[in-house]
Amino acid sequence: LSLDFADWVRATEQQLQRQAASRAAHDGRERAIVVGVYPDAAGAQWRMAEICELADTAGVSVVERLVQLRQRVDSRFVVGSGKLEEAVLMALDADASLMIIDHDLTPAQARAVAGVAELRVLDRTQLILDIFAQHAKSRDGKLQVELAQLKYTLPRLTDLDAGLSRLSGGIGGRGPGETKLEINRRRARERIARLEKQIDQLAAQRGLRRARRQQTDQPMVGVVGYTNAGKSTLLNALTGSDALVADQLFATLDPTSRRLHLAPGRQAVITDTVGFMRDLPDDLVNAFRATLEELRGADLLLHVADCSDPHCEAKVAAVEATLASLELSHLPRVLVLNKLDLAEPMVARALEVKLKGMVLSATTRQNLPELRALLAERLPSGRPRVDMPRPSA
Repeated sequence: LSLDFADWVRATEQQLQRQAASRAAHDGRERAIVVGVYPDAAGAQWRMAEICELADTAGVSVVERLVQLRQRVDSRFVVGSGKLEEAVLMALDADASLMIIDHDLTPAQARAVAGVAELRVLDRTQLILDIFAQHAKSRDGKLQVELAQLKYTLPRLTDLDAGLSRLSGGIGGRGPGETKLEINRRRARERIARLEKQIDQLAAQRGLRRARRQQTDQPMVGVVGYTNAGKSTLLNALTGSDALVADQLFATLDPTSRRLHLAPGRQAVITDTVGFMRDLPDDLVNAFRATLEELRGADLLLHVADCSDPHCEAKVAAVEATLASLELSHLPRVLVLNKLDLAEPMVARALEVKLKGMVLSATTRQNLPELRALLAERLPSGRPRVDMPRPSA
């Protein structure tokens, strides 16, 4: 062999040193390669940036990115087999132990990709569920996240011996006939049924609280918008409260209601809710549907968007689509273009005219009095009394 062993050892040591320095630079967080499949280059940039921001929020360091442009994803590997091999080599070179794919994988795709890559593989839904699990604080939030996780996991509990699914547990169903797989499936279904019952009970309790608030004759404002658009910052600026504010996606999961002073003698109740995102998984939307029902009793929706974001228009459209899926499109809305202090003045002005919104900065309080005056003008001075439902004995 024409191999200079000393040079080979030196090159190997240098590569190991680079990898060690890279690991130290990422503070010991898990390292990942992110793979995205997009139909065009225009949407690829911001979608890849968004999945990388999701990974950062989940506590993962993105060390490599790989984009493939194709009209349809591969039915087996999502990306082409050649691109998948390229991604595996990039992950090995970067010492990554995780592959994140910006796509919702079917169980067969997840197994096929993991079998070739020999890495842990996460899709977009799993990443969002992990973030929700980290940020859920209330009982409502924790139950809803667990429900969404179980519904995602249940169809992915697979095994070669799947023909015994007709057998159930309990009397006559125990013994060697029921595999470990079927036990796990049965327990998951039972847990899903219990969680749905508990969430329905909590939704009924929230309905009583909403009816009690409506009896005060105070109008209600619901705050909606794309995640990390500055909704909680705006809530704090309008009400002087201290709701959690973080430069992260999905920092707010639980509804937060505060009293809003509009004018002398006039008040309203303003409620902040979970942020929206493009292509949110159906199970996740359904799990949080009970929480988002807080918006149904609103007299006005305050749609907050980030005018400093180059993809502001696309994100506004994504929020409108989500509101339509939740059957909330009929509610009157005020579009607020937040983060004026970070935007180019000409761009912010163009968006204000095109989207017919109001530009402001919740951080610097610029144009905040104008928003308060607009809310006082658009909100009813009073609302009809609502008969509170009597709790069942």
